[in-house]
Amino acid sequence: MSKKDTKSSLKIIPLGGLHEIGKNTCIFEYEDEMILLDAGLGFPTDGMHGVNIVLPDMSYVRENRHKIKGAIVTHGHEDHIGGIAYHLKQFDIPIIHGPRLAMSLLRDKLEEAGVSGRTQLNSVSPREMVRIGKSFMVEYIRNTHSIADSFSVAIHTPLGVIIHTGDFKIDYTPVDGEFYDLHRLAEHGEKGVLCLLSDSTNAEVPGHTPSEQSVYPNLDRIFAQTQGRLMVTTFASSVHRVNIILQLAQKHNRKVAVVGRSMLNVIAHARNLGYIKCPDEVFEPLRSVNRLPDEKILILTTGSQGETLAALTRISRGEHRQIKVRSGDTIVFSANPIPGNTLAVVDTIDRLMMQGANVIYGRKHGIHVSGHGAQEDHKLMLALTKPKFFVPVHGQHRMLVQHAKMAHSMGIPKENMVLIDNGDIVELTEDSIRVAGQVPSGLQLVDRAGVVHDKVLKERQQLAEDGVVTVAAAINWDLQLLAKPEIHLRGVVTAVERSLLHQLVIRTIERTLNNRAKDTAQSPKGESGEMDWTGLRLEIESGLQRLANRELQSRPLVVFLLQTPEAAPAKPSRRRRSSATSVAP
Repeated sequence: MSKKDTKSSLKIIPLGGLHEIGKNTCIFEYEDEMILLDAGLGFPTDGMHGVNIVLPDMSYVRENRHKIKGAIVTHGHEDHIGGIAYHLKQFDIPIIHGPRLAMSLLRDKLEEAGVSGRTQLNSVSPREMVRIGKSFMVEYIRNTHSIADSFSVAIHTPLGVIIHTGDFKIDYTPVDGEFYDLHRLAEHGEKGVLCLLSDSTNAEVPGHTPSEQSVYPNLDRIFAQTQGRLMVTTFASSVHRVNIILQLAQKHNRKVAVVGRSMLNVIAHARNLGYIKCPDEVFEPLRSVNRLPDEKILILTTGSQGETLAALTRISRGEHRQIKVRSGDTIVFSANPIPGNTLAVVDTIDRLMMQGANVIYGRKHGIHVSGHGAQEDHKLMLALTKPKFFVPVHGQHRMLVQHAKMAHSMGIPKENMVLIDNGDIVELTEDSIRVAGQVPSGLQLVDRAGVVHDKVLKERQQLAEDGVVTVAAAINWDLQLLAKPEIHLRGVVTAVERSLLHQLVIRTIERTLNNRAKDTAQSPKGESGEMDWTGLRLEIESGLQRLANRELQSRPLVVFLLQTPEAAPAKPSRRRRSSATSVAP
């Protein structure tokens, strides 16, 4: 084979979405060209104090920004588009292709973040093909999911067709009448699919995932039986569910007050694009809804996951300015907790019940169905596409393992599959698939002020667990204390008396000062008369940390403030005091 006929390998590098739920982000790289498929965010765990969102480590993309030719978006969920505005602050993306609803939601995010000028947004239609660079032609294939306007993609590369399912289930009775384009999947399967990357979220669940329409009669029954005020919470991005709820409000003559910024935003965009169809008269401003009889009110709110700042969470705490829970209210959770949110959801339900609300929640009521396919949906996907190679994606490790077992049972050899983690480099040729190394794949934590570095997070964790001890001391040029050190304890539990602790702190500081004075006397300062104040500060700091650990039987954060003379004693008229601050981890 001549050199020019030799084809390079295709690299597939997931940076998020594996061994976890959320922050779905994947790179496709061929020679000197790179495209991104989705760029989502995740949500913080309990130990990530003060963190608002979690992003994948994008250092590999930043280092190779010159290769970026564009991005593909499969749908508008936050775990697929929520990271884009943050990434655009670090590198440009020439163009982003995606569904109309996703692009509409993304446009708002980029404008709010001030980065709309760093990319171009292009809305696509079913079966539309877009070229990205020389190496990639991307075809959008309509699928069904819990949000409207969702797609799988067929990525045409020099090696062959790669199908990425995106998030999907196979819904034969979709709310919006937009069916999964299974015919197109089958056509690709007949022509030959080199590799399938498939959503594994419900790989452990037998059978088929029920249609979104299956919740309609169950919610209808609740609407019909509720005599008083009704509140319903669901994912704001579950456009089909929101559409059903608005249809039922019209059927049962209830006016709808929408609460929560994300819910208002998604409904506005979905109505504008025609994915939600209802007259303006259905809606009632929140400020005037209480003028209506209770049996005419429906409050549609965010907070189905117990998020701290979400509307329903604030309502449950009595902190919402306009809505207070009344005895006899019916509150419906049309969503199941995602992993990690169960405790927050249960706490919210308890608080609502304690205020007299009738709360309807849980699987037994049939008021929620997943947006992800179960085992029989996965099998149908494999049967239609008939891939040569297979990579399970989007899910925790046990889900990936189960999905791989299904693929093997349907005839895909084990050597034609790889189980991977974030950062793994999947190297694909026309005849082989293998893991060929790794790229950085950690977490980037973000709060309102910006990126939260590991040291800051450790300090926050230390504060949360053991509190903080602050010691302030002033010394003169002769390394003597000018006054008793000030000590402040916050969040520290101790059996040590304050007077004894004060004595121990003074003794520790004086011991260090005396030792340093002896060393200074034996090793005279140079002509400049400079003193190593930083070294002294660190030495005192270490001693105080050891004292705190020993006497308090814990590891509080020690903040040591040292006030030192600035000028040498040879020039007393110019002496001033400067303040130095140090934190002992």
